[in-house]
Amino acid sequence: SKATVSVLNWIYREAHNMGKCILSQRRGAGSIFTAHTHKRKGAAKLRPLDFGERRGFVKGTVQEIVHDSGRGAPLALVQFRHPYKYKRVQARMIAVEGMSTGQFVYCGKRAELAIGNCLPLKMMPEGSIVCNVELKTGDRGSMARASGEYCIVISQLPEQERTRIKLPSGEKKSISWNCRAMVGIVAGGGRTEKPLLKAGAAHYAAKAKRKNWPNIRGVARNPVEHPHGGGNHQHVGHPTTKSRMCPAGQKSGLVAARRTGRHKGGRSNE
Repeated sequence: SKATVSVLNWIYREAHNMGKCILSQRRGAGSIFTAHTHKRKGAAKLRPLDFGERRGFVKGTVQEIVHDSGRGAPLALVQFRHPYKYKRVQARMIAVEGMSTGQFVYCGKRAELAIGNCLPLKMMPEGSIVCNVELKTGDRGSMARASGEYCIVISQLPEQERTRIKLPSGEKKSISWNCRAMVGIVAGGGRTEKPLLKAGAAHYAAKAKRKNWPNIRGVARNPVEHPHGGGNHQHVGHPTTKSRMCPAGQKSGLVAARRTGRHKGGRSNE
C-alpha cells in the first residue's frame, strides 16, 4: 500500500542521515569478528573416569606433542587401549613440562607420582605440584591449564574427604579428594616474558583469538565513529554514564553504573 511505501522511504532516508555503526556494534554482530577456529585441535581433557582408573591404573603412550592454535600450552596426544574393545583410543591432554614423545603415562589411583601421570588428589602428598586439576570429580580437568600454571597441594582433610589446594591466583580452595590432576607444571611457561617487539607479532597474537586489536580510545576517534569522539582536544565533554536501555550505538562508557568515581578508603578488617 501507499502508506507502507511511504514508511519504508522514511526509514531509508533516516538511515542515511544517521551516523555509521560504532565498532562495538559491528563486533557484536559476529560475522568476520569471530575467531578462526578451523586450525584448533579440539578440547583438551583428561581421559574419561572409568573402572580401571578408580581401582588401579591405565597405561598410555605419548604419540605426539602438537601446537594448538589460540592456546599457549602445547597438547600431548596420548594413546590408550580401549577399556573393553579390541582397539586403541587417543586422548588429547595438556602437555606437562618434561613430557616427551614415546613416554609412558599412567592414569589411575595406583599410578606413581611422576611427571605426566594422572592420579586422584588423595594419593598425592602435601606440597605436590599439579596441573589440569578437576573442580568436580570426573569433569576431566578445569583448573591450572594455561602455560606455566600449576596448583600446590596444601593439605589433606580425611574427615571431610577433601583436599586443600592453592590455585595459580593465590586463592586457596578445598575440593573433593577424588578429583584427578596431572603431576607437574603445564608446558610453555615464560611465554609472555618474551617481548612482542613489533606490531605484526601483536597482530597475529590477537588474530588467533580474534581480540580487539589495536584497541583505539573513543576520544581519539571522530564524532561519527564513537560517542566520545571529536572536539578540539581529546576529551569526552559529557558524563559517560549510560542507561541499560539506550540504543546500541550509544552504549559506550559506564553502562548502567550503580556508582561512579574513585573508591575511597580501604575495607576495615572488622
